[in-house]
Amino acid sequence: MALTTYNKKRDFDDTPEPKGKSDKENQFRFVVQRHDATRLHYDFRLELGGVLKSWAVPKGPSMNPEDKRLAVMVEDHPVSYIDFEGTIPKGNYGAGEVEVWDHGQFFPVDENLEKLTEKQALTALKKGELKIFLKGKKIEGGFVLVKFKQEGDNWLLIKHKDEYAVVKKYDIEKHRKT
Repeated sequence: MALTTYNKKRDFDDTPEPKGKSDKENQFRFVVQRHDATRLHYDFRLELGGVLKSWAVPKGPSMNPEDKRLAVMVEDHPVSYIDFEGTIPKGNYGAGEVEVWDHGQFFPVDENLEKLTEKQALTALKKGELKIFLKGKKIEGGFVLVKFKQEGDNWLLIKHKDEYAVVKKYDIEKHRKT
């Protein structure tokens, strides 16, 4: 998805969100933003291809591998959105409160946990399965994004069983900043 969709959905005279433009230098960063809009959800974003590839995750990421979280791919966001926090005013697309819940680096990996290039990661994403290793403050370790079907925007975000995984119920709201 290009940033055209992102820009069309917003009135930049009325929202504090950053205007969409592509960034050429990828730093393999990720962010999870708590978005209290019409319905509370978490936005999961990966810096790839000069934009933030973005998914709305209704229940948020989980550190428990038993939880297979729905992740709906949404329009690409500009890289400058990675640290956006604030209020999107009523009447605007996505109106509500946005806060950064977690952020850090990520590494796209293959099945042997070997790092992928950005081009290989974009190809894996296009094929519908991207394995990643996250190094954040709250979430860490291996995850995979798997597309349900070739058509549509529904994906699953699944935590790998690794030393960072938890076996108990994972409540993302208990890990909010205060």
